[in-house]
Amino acid sequence: MTEQGEEIIRLDEVYKIFGPQPRGRALTLAKSGVHKNEVQRQSGHVVGLTDVSFSIKKGEIFVVMGLSGSGKSTAIRTVNKLHDVTHGQVIVDGTDVQKLDGTALQAFRREKMGMVFQHFALFPHRNVIDNVGYGLKVQKVDKEQRDEAALRALSLVGLQAYAHNATSELSGGMQQRVGLARALATDPDILLMDEAFSALDPLIRRQMQDEMMEIQGELHKTILFITHDLNEALRIGDRVCIMKDGAVVQIGTPEEILTKPATGYVAEFVQDVDQGRVIQVHEIMVEPRPISSGTSLGDAISGLGDRAGAFVVDSEGRPTDILTAPDGIRAAGMGSSDLAAGLRQDFEKTSRNATLNDVYAAAGRGLPIAVVDDAGALIGNLDPRHIMEEMGRVESLIDDFERETFM
Repeated sequence: MTEQGEEIIRLDEVYKIFGPQPRGRALTLAKSGVHKNEVQRQSGHVVGLTDVSFSIKKGEIFVVMGLSGSGKSTAIRTVNKLHDVTHGQVIVDGTDVQKLDGTALQAFRREKMGMVFQHFALFPHRNVIDNVGYGLKVQKVDKEQRDEAALRALSLVGLQAYAHNATSELSGGMQQRVGLARALATDPDILLMDEAFSALDPLIRRQMQDEMMEIQGELHKTILFITHDLNEALRIGDRVCIMKDGAVVQIGTPEEILTKPATGYVAEFVQDVDQGRVIQVHEIMVEPRPISSGTSLGDAISGLGDRAGAFVVDSEGRPTDILTAPDGIRAAGMGSSDLAAGLRQDFEKTSRNATLNDVYAAAGRGLPIAVVDDAGALIGNLDPRHIMEEMGRVESLIDDFERETFM
């Protein structure tokens, strides 16, 4: 995940009401907690956003996820003032966006933001390089400079060789790459991506996600990404904001969303997610509590407690051996009191940021896995039993939420 800096986007208590008198009875009802369906019944107005607040840090991929009607696309459109807000503030890099108008708003959008749409919105009469450089042309950058910038952006998405092709000659995935390159060509601080990959086939969509994350690793842009797909949200987001009926339901890291759903609504979403590719080792590893090499075999077995095993480390803290309860008991049963008689060296190692899917095959051997840092020092003990317990925990959470619903 990206390392983030200071806050760059903030929405504070934002309401958006659609209708002829948005600041009248409809807003009063919405502020008092009346559901959007009832607000519409009583006032004839549509509630787009209800008391939406969140902040996004510089360099972060912040994903807003929700189904149709959740308010996710309305939220992103307040950030560049494609929608006026009915109440609240939208602050972008210290500027109150909603107070901007005319040329000041246009300049702010051009200089601060790039936008990638679900539908590619390319100009069919312009070739690839001219499509990518269009934003710079609007800024009156000369042809040579904008072509250089366009080629740099195309190289980031792997399309430099297609610079002079017509856009109609490209596949859908390639056209979406052109759209991403166009947003990058002006070198904006912020990328707004509204369902950017939703129209693509699943395989191409995954490739685009991979490419975007590679580009992010190099450029460290602030990305506000909108999607209806929780798998996509959890895969690419540093943090995820889940919305329903115009309101924020939960904000958290992918791991927090998956392992600590705040409501039954979120729990229902996460039940079909492949938990193993989201949950990371550090979420469930335990203190390593290594065994001293001078410990007797009997004391070492007693010290295991309910752990499946414990590691012996060298003078640098790197794991060299492991004692499991079965191996220790077997050696003791043969009359040995020497720790070395119960040790083995065929254990696996992993990093704290590996996913459970990464270690699943190794866990199948039944031995604890050593979690090590970049220097190879032991920082955690990963018990295969804990992996299986964690993988089943979300199902029990869903059951708990369902019981609460029907009680």
